Amino acid sequence: MKHLLTVLVLALVMANAFVAASPRHSHDVKSRGYKYQRQKGVGRKVKGNGHSTSAPPPPPPPPQSDDYDPHSRTFDITSFGAKGDGVTDDSKALQAAWRAACVVPSATIKIPSESKFLIRPIDGTILASSQLGDWSKSTLLQWVNFKWLNEFTITGSGTVDGQGSAWWNMTQDHHHPKVSNCIHIKMHEDRCYALRFYGSCNVTVRDIRILNSPQCHLKFDSSEGVKVTNITISSPGSSPNTDGIHIQQTQDVQIEHSDIGCGDDCVSIQAGCSNVHVHNINCGPGHGISLGGLGKDNSLACVSNITVEDVSIRNALYGVRIKTWQGGIGSVRNVTFTGVQVSEVETPIVIDQYYCNKKSCKNQTDAIAITGVKYKQITGTYSWQPMHIACSDSTPCTNVDLVDVQLSPSSDSASLHDALCWKSYGDSKGLILPFNIDCLQRGNKLFRALESHKYSC
Repeated sequence: MKHLLTVLVLALVMANAFVAASPRHSHDVKSRGYKYQRQKGVGRKVKGNGHSTSAPPPPPPPPQSDDYDPHSRTFDITSFGAKGDGVTDDSKALQAAWRAACVVPSATIKIPSESKFLIRPIDGTILASSQLGDWSKSTLLQWVNFKWLNEFTITGSGTVDGQGSAWWNMTQDHHHPKVSNCIHIKMHEDRCYALRFYGSCNVTVRDIRILNSPQCHLKFDSSEGVKVTNITISSPGSSPNTDGIHIQQTQDVQIEHSDIGCGDDCVSIQAGCSNVHVHNINCGPGHGISLGGLGKDNSLACVSNITVEDVSIRNALYGVRIKTWQGGIGSVRNVTFTGVQVSEVETPIVIDQYYCNKKSCKNQTDAIAITGVKYKQITGTYSWQPMHIACSDSTPCTNVDLVDVQLSPSSDSASLHDALCWKSYGDSKGLILPFNIDCLQRGNKLFRALESHKYSC
């Protein structure tokens, strides 16, 4: 029988929040330092610079256990008086543990799995520190990190605010130690995350707001059974490299009924992901919904069974995009984009097997095989190019289908380019507009051998 644990993690975070978990192990909730605001006038008011404008809150109640260590970076809620009997209200104990953890760099809150903790809602807002020095290299610039959870839910009407403007304002200063470290991490397919779930199963995040992350707002990696519903993610369009939701090495994912606007990808699907369903999403501004970049530094990347449907993308650089690096190995299979409405999007449909995010990249022969991609009912306006499909000479894209794709130039487009199809094989059905989109090469049968290609996963 699994242990049942009912907790309010982020108890200081979300108005009327509820978090439930059945852990396989003790829970580690790791957080960066932050400023805490109670919504009902209790506690201190905090300005953007992190200074209090009133007296600090009273100290937490004294721990109820003899094994409490005031110098530890791990805070077990039982050391703060939590009973774990499933009957006693342990809200104050978790609140005290959280407060204690928030003044210690790289702190961890531990919730033992052998007990049942009853936690009631607590109002509040969580603010990341706006001081760059509070973000430690030792934790790869992650703010709140949940690990090894099972049957875990975060829900509420509150806000997680990463206060990332200090990072955005310094992105041109690559010599600044914090900025250069964040850029280094990003270049190695990691990010400066506000909220991360690692190695977890059956996790739900719903009804909350996540704002202004230094880079990525919400990440899931090495996980399974993820559901994100009815959340709002936003940061200014001028904030660089700020992904909304980033998933990697994660299976069985559902992202639905959410509004996401940020400086980079609204949803970024990375290597090792399969059975991902994204639907009823409002996206923009940003870079749209992306698979990749995959295969950097000749790495293996396998992505399969991705469905994106009934989404709206506005004022974005791209609509729906697959991007891979030259030299990568692996495959992208069975991807469907359907019911995508675009508005003022520069390039709505993109497959780019020559992806490069620097001035120049070395030409390489190997490429990730892309097969079985369908674009159905993609409609709306573009401002630069309706479609850009640039595939590898050695590993062309196969089974790429266009069905009822109707795109028209936006009224204020200064210059327009025809659609590009390079080494891309597939078919077109239904009404296709503009006519230059119908540029795929026929002859998929010639490339069936690619489905058993040595790079297949």
